[in-house]
Amino acid sequence: MVSKVAETVAPSLTRSRRSRVPPELGIFLVLIGIALLCEILGWIFVGQSFLLNIQRLKIMILQVSVIGIISVGVTQVIITGGIDLSSGSVVGLTAMIAASFAQSSTWTRALYPALTDLPFFVPIGVGLLIGLAAGYVNGLLITRTKIPPFIATLGMMVSARGLSKLYTKGQPISGLTDQFNFIGTGIWPVIVFLVVAFAFHIVLRYTRYGKFTYAIGANIQAARVSGINVEGHLVKVYAIAGLLAGLAGIITAARVQTAQAGMGVTYELDAIAAAVIGGTSLTGGVGRIAGTVIGTVILGVMISGFTFLNVDAYYQEIAKGVIIIAAVAIDVYRQKKRAKR
Repeated sequence: MVSKVAETVAPSLTRSRRSRVPPELGIFLVLIGIALLCEILGWIFVGQSFLLNIQRLKIMILQVSVIGIISVGVTQVIITGGIDLSSGSVVGLTAMIAASFAQSSTWTRALYPALTDLPFFVPIGVGLLIGLAAGYVNGLLITRTKIPPFIATLGMMVSARGLSKLYTKGQPISGLTDQFNFIGTGIWPVIVFLVVAFAFHIVLRYTRYGKFTYAIGANIQAARVSGINVEGHLVKVYAIAGLLAGLAGIITAARVQTAQAGMGVTYELDAIAAAVIGGTSLTGGVGRIAGTVIGTVILGVMISGFTFLNVDAYYQEIAKGVIIIAAVAIDVYRQKKRAKR
């Protein structure tokens, strides 16, 4: 009964299922256009191919994987009409704490000398629990105290960053075991990202959890009247977003085989940008994981392309900001067009 009502208050999802042309097609064509533009500019200004460099593509895919895992969690938050500004800081916090339980006994400056050489699932489990707890607190702050998501997650962003610096007084954590580092090597980050993206694509499209998520974002009052436990569901959504940020933090620490308090800075903005570029509406109720995956790749291609073309880092930040504004402007235009129908 509740599921049927949820479908009626999630018109965007119903419309997208009726559409024969995948909404991600336009975004995918934009990705192809940007990649070809980088290829052409590469031959003109650098005298090299952008796409036919395996090492460059490998680095780009690995960077995209970490942002992509965060973006999946952020996407479902935005679909509910919320926002999560804390994911980048949660990455830094979980990376520090997970790494502190993954140190080898051969490292003479281990943070916990009595807890070295632990099995790999211990630091991974601890990191996931820290991410889950951070997201759960976000959800409680938003639903129990009625603090707007922007303010609640902004507070978590600042607090988590402070905690990660306090944890070791700003000192990096190194000497991690090979078992722990394994998850960040080779193609493993990509596999984890694809598994997470596919799982949440299925969950959001075909389960009651997904229907409730869209229903809350489409019309929160209608969702509440229809019998959905809105507060309880939002806590789950933010907790899962924190869990995925924690997973990204673990992979980040394992990939570089060390952890620093500054890890994950601006990752939250990249994740939000990837979701919005991929078609997720900041007004809620609209968005798909497939679009977010393409949006993440677009962001990765652009960053890699800027570096390849030797564009100054300051201009890269400016360009990224312009792209986010353009994506939001397009979303606003689409919302107005949809409202006129």
